[in-house]
Amino acid sequence: MRHILVVNPNSTASMTAKIGEAARAVADSRTRITAVNPTKSPAAIQGPEDGEAALPELYALIDETLAEDASVSAVIIACFDDTGLWHLRETLPVPVIGIGEAAYHMASLAATTFSVVTTLSVSVPVLEQNLKDVGLASRCARVRASEVPVLDLEDPLSNARAKVEAEIQRALAQDGSKAIALGCAGMADLAADLSSKFGVPVIDGVASAVKLAEALIQR
Repeated sequence: MRHILVVNPNSTASMTAKIGEAARAVADSRTRITAVNPTKSPAAIQGPEDGEAALPELYALIDETLAEDASVSAVIIACFDDTGLWHLRETLPVPVIGIGEAAYHMASLAATTFSVVTTLSVSVPVLEQNLKDVGLASRCARVRASEVPVLDLEDPLSNARAKVEAEIQRALAQDGSKAIALGCAGMADLAADLSSKFGVPVIDGVASAVKLAEALIQR
């Protein structure tokens, strides 16, 4: 049995539950998913300051979990900013995958060019730098902000989905992209419906990270 620890760096438990459901929906029958989040980190990761503030709790939670459970065979960082990814990859004894990095790779395989549709403009520079760091900036036509606060994705009464859909429509019309990467873990439950609606691959980073993690795990 493979055991993947999925860590949401923010402290919003409802988002962690959604992420866990999305991960389990695509996981192989031999894979166990555990989804967790810190309790004292920011409620949402919106830009570099929130990401930096989340690191101490993120690192502590992962260290504590791995110390208590030796069965964990991979870790997924379920924040599209890939918060703490490089440090964790260098220091942990198991594979570590960020959902942003995973989505970029999957989108680059699905189409020659893709666009990223994320939440707020404050996150755009972080994602653009991450694309450069993984060598896929030239394949991404544009990183777009839908101007949806992260926590609005947890509110069924908000117009978050409509804003995301409108930004995808603009991306397809203006960027020449043939695939869309959804730039927030809180959008994980939208990917399948949006793929059907727009007729192009709409990539969820959570699902992408799970499948890549499974491919890396040998036990």
